[in-house]
Amino acid sequence: MLSFVGLGLYDERSITVRGRERIDAADRAFLELYTSRLAGVSVAELRSVYDTPIELRDREGVERDPEPILSAAAADHVAFLTAGDTMTSTTHADLRLRAADRGIDTEVILGTTAQTAASALTGLQNYRFGKATTLPFPTIVYLDIDASRDRLLAADRAAELLTDQVTGPAVVVARAGGDDPVVRAGSLSELAAASFGPPPHLLVVPGELHQMEREALAELAGLSEA
Repeated sequence: MLSFVGLGLYDERSITVRGRERIDAADRAFLELYTSRLAGVSVAELRSVYDTPIELRDREGVERDPEPILSAAAADHVAFLTAGDTMTSTTHADLRLRAADRGIDTEVILGTTAQTAASALTGLQNYRFGKATTLPFPTIVYLDIDASRDRLLAADRAAELLTDQVTGPAVVVARAGGDDPVVRAGSLSELAAASFGPPPHLLVVPGELHQMEREALAELAGLSEA
């Protein structure tokens, strides 16, 4: 059995009750943190919460060499863990299909995501969002993670990269799901000059704002009325 469990956005408390139950019921768990991170808890702290042993896997250990995960799931109940939701903005459907090809039962335990946080914390209407994208380190909006160097792209740097390409306001959401989330709106040049504290950060570039959305950003994120 292979249970895909989303851990939520910030720390060990962000998981759903059902997700926690699945980890507790599993014989072992595999964790990846290259698609997103839990900023409020370390791997060691996360391991201390559960009796189930948790093995950290990098991208190669999931996408190129999934055999240890699949072999374990063929014999025992395995939980596969990610920050956020396991099937949102990831390629883990591939792992699920590989398991299905081998006759391994699978299930998905949903977790909260940056998409829901972006709407809930900014007041922007989720059904008006367009296609999501990732802004990578080397070029010109989930912000990229360089797992090999243990760094995350900060919102001020992302805003700087986009300043000459995008007009209108943008919104930074920092540490969604934590005790001290930051939500700040302004022009990209204003956001590029600001500091938002520790990651993870999310940058939202809205289109034409509905009046209610503009009022929400003014109240919730400090957007200037000008």
